[in-house]
Amino acid sequence: MASMVAQLCSLLIIFSISYLVDSLSLNYYDQTCPKAESTITNVVKQAMMADKTVSAALLRMHFHDCFIRGCDASVLLNSVGKNTAEKDGPPNVSLHSFHVIDSAKKEVEELCPGVVSCADILALAARDAVALSGGPNWEVPKGRKDGRTSMASETRQLPAPTFDFSQLIQSFSQRGLSGEDLVALSGGHTLGFSHCSSFRNRIHNFDASHDIDPSLNPSFAASLRNVCPAHNTAKNAGSTMDSSSAAFDNTYYKLLIQGKSLFSSDQALMSTAQTKALVYKFASSQEAFKEAFAMSMIRMSSLNGGQEVRLDCRVVN
Repeated sequence: MASMVAQLCSLLIIFSISYLVDSLSLNYYDQTCPKAESTITNVVKQAMMADKTVSAALLRMHFHDCFIRGCDASVLLNSVGKNTAEKDGPPNVSLHSFHVIDSAKKEVEELCPGVVSCADILALAARDAVALSGGPNWEVPKGRKDGRTSMASETRQLPAPTFDFSQLIQSFSQRGLSGEDLVALSGGHTLGFSHCSSFRNRIHNFDASHDIDPSLNPSFAASLRNVCPAHNTAKNAGSTMDSSSAAFDNTYYKLLIQGKSLFSSDQALMSTAQTKALVYKFASSQEAFKEAFAMSMIRMSSLNGGQEVRLDCRVVN
């Protein structure tokens, strides 16, 4: 009975996602705000020139938005009164570059007041961040609405860096995403930086038999322990996600095969034959990875449950 209910829920989620994909449109703003996309792209480009960490920040922000209530820009809302918003939830306190979305919104509002949603701006900015870092470029379906609800407590639904494979696949399948989507979207870890807290579990007190995760390359583990000692007190200590952390490429998969990934959730991709085969496929073909990543981003970013077009991305109308 429980499995039947789970299957029914999964079918309902997949149906709702299909509906949302159909409700979005590639030419949604062609008549109402034709310069919206180029305006957003220019803002992202300028921000990335000023700060190379912006690309990873925007991509992560979009992912964290979509996995809570769909891609409705709820991650952008400020905490108000007694309500603590998503951006102040534990997994999101390290999110940054909100000012980029604010700047894009301001410029778009000057062109077309009250037309372009913050959710669409974030989806487009994430695409631009990837493309401008050397990754794939894709047409983003548009027409998302902005949500009015944002609760820090719901950030517990985000897949954690400590997740094993069963936890990861459950999190993705609940959102109508497949094992291939999981492997492709994990490739976003090619960009950016991680603090020690996200991978400490692999390099200190791993389990009853090992201090260090045995799947880690020994020299790589030693280098991580050097920057993240057991009683680390350096607030900003950590490691880049891969050796080319400002370039969107397939280095992440090559390092994963070598036992040089940061997170338990990365290593989990090597735990099934299907996902392991995809890791090897993407490691050997940059084009296969980029094509799969773009398709998975379109599927993920089509989740939406908003109701309005906010005039200020940080405050409900």
